[in-house]
Amino acid sequence: MRTYKFDRPDKDPITYRDGKRYLWFLSLLLPLVALMGIMLFHATGLEWTLYLPLVASYVVIPLLDWIIGTDDNNPPEEIVEQLEADTYYRWLTYLTVPMHFVVLIIMCHFVATHDLSWLAVLATAIIAGGYSGLGINTAHELGHKKNSHEKLLAKITLAVPSYGHFSVEHNRGHHVMVATPEDPASSRMGESIYAFAFREIPNTFLRAWQLEKARINHQGKSHWSLENEILQSYLITAVFQGSLIFAFGLIMIPFLAVHNFWAWFQLTSANYIEH
Repeated sequence: MRTYKFDRPDKDPITYRDGKRYLWFLSLLLPLVALMGIMLFHATGLEWTLYLPLVASYVVIPLLDWIIGTDDNNPPEEIVEQLEADTYYRWLTYLTVPMHFVVLIIMCHFVATHDLSWLAVLATAIIAGGYSGLGINTAHELGHKKNSHEKLLAKITLAVPSYGHFSVEHNRGHHVMVATPEDPASSRMGESIYAFAFREIPNTFLRAWQLEKARINHQGKSHWSLENEILQSYLITAVFQGSLIFAFGLIMIPFLAVHNFWAWFQLTSANYIEH
C-alpha cells in the first residue's frame, strides 16, 4: 500500500495511506449495475428483470450505505495535492469516460430491438439516465482540473446526458454565488425538490450562457462560434444523440428525453441536499 508523506518544519511529518486504494477500481464495474437488467433479461426472457437495477440503486445500495455507516477516513489537506498527482486515480477517472457512451449505446440498441412495454422502456431510460448522471459527477471532477485535456474530457462526458453548460456554470457561477439568493443551484428554505428542479435546471443553463457570452464578447469575438465552450459540448451531443436516433429509430426521441432529464435530476438532487 502506497504511503504519502508531507514534511513539516519543526514537526513530525504527516503520513497517509489510502486503505481503499485498490477498491476504487470497483468503480469501473458500475456499468454492470446499469446493464444487469438487460443481461438477466437475455438469460431469462422475463421483462420484470429489467427493473432490478432500480432496486439495486434505490434500495440495496442505500441499505448497504446505512449498514456500513459514515467513512471518516479522509486524507489530510496537506496530502491532497499528492493524491491528485497520482496517475492511478487519474486513469481510473479517465477510463470511466468512454463507458458512459458504451452503456447508453447498448441500452438504446436493446430498447430498439426488443418488443417491450412502455413501462419497461421508461424504466430502462431512467436506469440509463441514472448512470449518465454519474457522468456529470465525473465531469465535475475533471472540470476542476487545470489540464486542458481533462477539461476536454469533462466536455465530452457532459455531452452524453446533454448537459454541456455545467462546467461553465459550476466553476464560474455556482462557486462564486453558492448559498446566495442569486444562485439557482442553491435551494431555498422550505423549497420542495420539485420546485427547485424547475427553477434550477433552466436557470443554470441561462446563467452559463450569459457567463460564456460575456467571456467571448469581451475578447471581441462572437459567442456563436466554436470558441463557445458550451456549444463545443452540445455539438458532441448533437452528433452522438442524433446518431442514436438515426441508427435506432424515433423511439429514441422519448427515450433520450427521459434519459437526459433523469441524468440532470441526479445533479439537482445533490444540489438540493448539499446547498
